[in-house]
Amino acid sequence: MESKDSKISRLNLSGVPGGPHAFEQAAKFCYGVNIDISLANIATLRCAAHFLEMTEEYSEKNLESRTEAYLKDTILPSIPNSITVLHHCQNLIPISEDISLVNRIINGIANNACKEQLTSGLSKLEHNFPPKPVETEINSDWWGKSLALLNLDFFQRVLSAVKTKGLKQDIISRILINYAQNALVPVKGSSISDLDMQKKQRVAVETIVSLLPTQSRKSSVPIAFLSSLLKSTITAGGSTSCRCDLERRIGLQLDQAILEDILIPVNPHGNNHSPLYDTDSVVRIFSMFLNLDEDDVDDDEEDNRRMRNDEGEMVYDFDSPGSPKQSSIIKVSKLLDNYLAEVALDSNLSPSKFTALSELLPDHARVVQDGLYRAVDIFLKVHPNMKDSERYRLCKTIDCQKLTQEACSHAAQNERLPVQMAVQVLYFEQIRLRNAMNGVGGHNQFFFGSINGPNRAGSGAGSGCISPRDNYASVRRENRELKLEVARMRMRLTDLEKDHVTMKQDLVRSHPANRLFKSFTKKLSKLNLLFRFKDGGSKANSDSKLLFQKRRRHSVS
Repeated sequence: MESKDSKISRLNLSGVPGGPHAFEQAAKFCYGVNIDISLANIATLRCAAHFLEMTEEYSEKNLESRTEAYLKDTILPSIPNSITVLHHCQNLIPISEDISLVNRIINGIANNACKEQLTSGLSKLEHNFPPKPVETEINSDWWGKSLALLNLDFFQRVLSAVKTKGLKQDIISRILINYAQNALVPVKGSSISDLDMQKKQRVAVETIVSLLPTQSRKSSVPIAFLSSLLKSTITAGGSTSCRCDLERRIGLQLDQAILEDILIPVNPHGNNHSPLYDTDSVVRIFSMFLNLDEDDVDDDEEDNRRMRNDEGEMVYDFDSPGSPKQSSIIKVSKLLDNYLAEVALDSNLSPSKFTALSELLPDHARVVQDGLYRAVDIFLKVHPNMKDSERYRLCKTIDCQKLTQEACSHAAQNERLPVQMAVQVLYFEQIRLRNAMNGVGGHNQFFFGSINGPNRAGSGAGSGCISPRDNYASVRRENRELKLEVARMRMRLTDLEKDHVTMKQDLVRSHPANRLFKSFTKKLSKLNLLFRFKDGGSKANSDSKLLFQKRRRHSVS
């Protein structure tokens, strides 16, 4: 306040933590006025007491000792109170760091969180409560939502502390999901005014990814959350290491994904002719899943459930039909077919990238390839100007033996497909018809056992089903025979194509004027022969008459 009285002295204390209000509270305390210490002002009063040196050296029960007692009795034992005070410490940097107030509160949060987790587990063991994961999550991390109040630096330090103390990974995942929903805002546009927001989002998403729990197939992090983090990383221009980490995590859980999880948009800073979706990232994700080791896929529970003894039951091979990895690959194949059908509508997607996506999975991944055929047909329809070589290579990814009757009927009449594929479809339809007439099951029936038909009866007493190992061996033999027949058919088709090309060349070489002249000369030659024949015929008749007369003249009669 300004005053005309010259006796009033002025003192400028611009560095007091908390500003004039904190200084006023400290001054009232010095003059014996009772001040109210609460969650809202405890951090400010503690920092102001340190700055103003209101310690026990100058007075007993000074402001510093009063605030310390309040911290020990009210703040540090309670996780919610500690988070609230830590939030206020954000505006008191660096003095709150200098007096170790921030570190003490963070360590208190970590210790109390792990104590609650241990106490909850012991109480369940004592009372023999059945495990209830949902209730455990609610009772254990009820304080996790309030961590969204903290800035990124304090949040990272709190999460690192609780991870070090051994907090459960599912609770950490829930805390991260809740914080990301508040911290990550989608970046719209690419103007200069958004650069600061993009930078903040890039730092935030990279920090959250660094705090994720350990990678595993049974990770507590939902794949939908991992997908959203990957999309945010691409949008904000995150680092390559961050993208690779997220792609590996998604690949480990790819059999749990849905279509929306892998529809990853490209960087919005690209040109107008760029594709809509980042297919390169999807290729890396699927390759990561296919390159998983056996130890990553089959855990002890799966082994105990699948493996049987040798006395009366079969033992599954790792890559045999019905094995855990095979069932996961079948799920992934359906996911990829749906993805192919979606990205096929993008007119800017190159045929080479679409073909690379189609060739990702091994042959045994798809029991029926109707989904792949549908996606290829959509791509051919959207891209009518494809080269013949690209069209042929793309259609080679379809195994005509694994198409249903409806798909074969459609393919045989599809003008967008190469002629070679139409011939193969008709050929395999003939084989299927012949097998049906001979009583042999189709390819889809003996693949993975008699799924759509009754169990085969044995020749001996009783009946039983063929083990997947023997059934898979028979399928491989059938495939080899069919491949030989396809090779013969291709040779015949090549010969027919050569003859067809030769006939076309002959027709092109022959000029219309030459054909008219040749036809005219042929007609003239025919007329000449006709006239010669008439003249020669008349002379022959006259000669024959003379001879006949002469003979009759010398006859007896």
